[in-house]
Amino acid sequence: MSVYHQQCHKHNNDENIIVLYKRKNNLLCNKLVLPPLSVFTASVFAITSRSATLLWDAYPGATSYLITVSLEGSQDIVAFIQFGENTVMGTVNSLSPNNLYVFTVQPLDINHNPLDILTVQSFTAPRLMDPIQNIKPKDSQTLIFEFNLVTGATHYIVRIQNSDGFYREDTVYSSPAEITSLTPYTEYTLRIMAANSGGHNQPSPSVIGKTVLPPLQLYTSSPGNDSIVISWYPIDGAVQYTVAMYDVFSNATMKQNTTSTNLTLSGLEAGSLFMVMGYGWDAEGRKGEGSLYINQTTRPPIPASVEVSVVMIVDQAVLSVSWELNQEVYGNVEYYVMSDQNLTCNTTSSPCNLSPVGCGESHTIQVISSNEAGPGYPSIPVEFITFPCPPSSLALVESMKGNCTLSWDMEPYADNYRAYVKKGDGGEVTCNTTGNNCTYHCQCGYMFHMYVFAYNYAGSSPPGPELNYTTLPCCPEGVSVSLVSTETLEITWTASRGADLYETRAADISEVILCNDTARVCALSDLSCDSAYSVIVTPCNDMSGCNRACKAHTKDTAPCMPMYIKLDPKNSSCVSVSWTANNRAANYSVNAVGEDGTHTCTSLGSSCDITDLPCGSIYDVTVIAISAAGQSLTSYSETLETEPCCPASPTVHQVNQAMTNVSWSHAKGAYTFLTSLTSPRGHASCHTEDFHCLMGCITCGTNYTVTMKAFSHSGRSVNCTYQGFSSSACCPSGVRMYKMAGNALRLQWRTTGSSHRYIAEIMGSNNNYNCTTSAGENSCDIANVQCGDIYHVMVAPLTPDGSNVSFCAQRVYLVSCTGGDVGTVMYRGKRSVDQ
Repeated sequence: MSVYHQQCHKHNNDENIIVLYKRKNNLLCNKLVLPPLSVFTASVFAITSRSATLLWDAYPGATSYLITVSLEGSQDIVAFIQFGENTVMGTVNSLSPNNLYVFTVQPLDINHNPLDILTVQSFTAPRLMDPIQNIKPKDSQTLIFEFNLVTGATHYIVRIQNSDGFYREDTVYSSPAEITSLTPYTEYTLRIMAANSGGHNQPSPSVIGKTVLPPLQLYTSSPGNDSIVISWYPIDGAVQYTVAMYDVFSNATMKQNTTSTNLTLSGLEAGSLFMVMGYGWDAEGRKGEGSLYINQTTRPPIPASVEVSVVMIVDQAVLSVSWELNQEVYGNVEYYVMSDQNLTCNTTSSPCNLSPVGCGESHTIQVISSNEAGPGYPSIPVEFITFPCPPSSLALVESMKGNCTLSWDMEPYADNYRAYVKKGDGGEVTCNTTGNNCTYHCQCGYMFHMYVFAYNYAGSSPPGPELNYTTLPCCPEGVSVSLVSTETLEITWTASRGADLYETRAADISEVILCNDTARVCALSDLSCDSAYSVIVTPCNDMSGCNRACKAHTKDTAPCMPMYIKLDPKNSSCVSVSWTANNRAANYSVNAVGEDGTHTCTSLGSSCDITDLPCGSIYDVTVIAISAAGQSLTSYSETLETEPCCPASPTVHQVNQAMTNVSWSHAKGAYTFLTSLTSPRGHASCHTEDFHCLMGCITCGTNYTVTMKAFSHSGRSVNCTYQGFSSSACCPSGVRMYKMAGNALRLQWRTTGSSHRYIAEIMGSNNNYNCTTSAGENSCDIANVQCGDIYHVMVAPLTPDGSNVSFCAQRVYLVSCTGGDVGTVMYRGKRSVDQ
């Protein structure tokens, strides 16, 4: 509480008494009536060196607002002002620069009693500054200036404007200061204000500053190895440009002024480094901002002393190109070597290899050096011809006996040729010529290996095609021709020099037969029979072919084989054999070969008879022709079969009521059998290759006649008759089993005749029972049968010898127990005895 507040409190004994104001030591006190829970705020909105603008909240019930001002630490009110009830912002004037003031804001009611009170503090701004001094451009976007410092200022605000509407305020702290990020070659109005925590003062009087021209945007290139072209975009306001260039190698600097936007500097050193910069001048004679130095080299000099040679690298021919540079150059230089045959190579040093290159090529070669400025001028073209291609199309002609001529195609760029001829026995002949052929002495039966090289000043051609040639082989000596089979001639001879294989030729008036082989023996087969052949042995080799001048030898073949053999049986033991004969002169022998030996006959004609042949035999009949030259091939055989023999009496076994199995022994010459059983009540037969036959459709209790017909392989047959056969009695039908007294069972059936006896069999899992009837009976009783079992029951007739028939069907019954006796007899079905 201030001293005045304490004085008001003493006089009025009230805590809410406040000081309204004090004027000439008269203290005006008043009571502050505060409404409950009121909120009131105020702040300094703006301040200058001589005024302050305050902002406060509207207070409920306030009819006016009173603002009083005093210096910090002083109780004296230096200024006050009152505002109406609708005002929330007001300005207090008549303040002093750079002072800390206390501002008291009080809302008043209608009786001018304070409703609340609030104080805020703020410095007034420093005093008005002097105008800015010594403005000058630092570069095209920066101005440097000076100003007088002001007491109490913590910083300074520079206001920058231009005629295009640009406006900006920068903060600086000391003098001199810089203003950056300005537009080049532009006039600006500058004012400065001192500022502290309270605000800033009014702007100083304006001054004018102007930036200089911007730096040039230089673009450089080197169109040749002695010049540099410099260009730039025009700068607004520039009336002239200056370009400066520094030669790094010579330490020389050159300058040149121009009003154009490009400049060409010539007469420079090739491959040198230059540093280039530039600036513009305005109409006022002010120098613009200088550009940065940029580096530019001239293109490298022309390669000199270009030389070309052929070298081999890993069995591949390449052109090695070398050159020289007669002066020092700056930086990295790359060399580009090119041929008009689309071969190129790049390198950073000499030499450079062009590959691949072949024979017989003409190349025009140039070398271009290149650096970061670009490629220089190409070197003087150098013509170079590679080594010639190897001669092609080698050919050899035996011009006359003992002489051979080797020829080849002429090759471009070849000056001379050298031919090499190597003989199979190790000798060698060489021939040098500028032409395209060489003649040398050659003999029959030798192989020659030949090749040719072409030459020029670049060297020898690569190896070319090679020619292997074998002269015609010599005719063989000691030729011998012999007949080794009916239609085969065997020829032998001694070896002939130079022969890789021999062609043996046998010719008659109608055909030619050839035999090619490397052996000194040949069998010519499949010749025409009964013919005279001229035989020639011709030696051959792969390269030169065959010697067709060798002499011939004559030899006859054997007679032809008899054809179309026909057999005509005259009776069971005699056959007539005939054939077709087409030989010039021959005797014929007929052979019939069988198990009992060979039967023969001979003839000078085309037929003869073979007699005394046994039955059931098979013979292979052949005919052979015989002449002075030899014996023919045996004719194709014809098979002769005599009538087969009858088998021994067959055995007939009845399988069931309707089938019998008939079997018999082997019969010589018989291949198939037709067996028949015949009776007035039916007929059964079968045709088989086996020695047994199963026949159906047999009637029980019937007598049959047994006959058989045996057939040979050729279809010849014989009829056989045997003793008759009687089928067994028929199986009974309607078999039934009944329970009798105690443990007895009765079997009853129907019969087909009264003269047959029957046997009844009952077969269980533990016990079997049977009984036999007298002739004509159809029932049978069995006592003491075990009950509680399943029984298989069969009733069959007895044969005359007393054996029973086993093929009658069985019936199945279940015999149950009642107490210890037979109970119910239940029929379970029927089954065949074969199951």
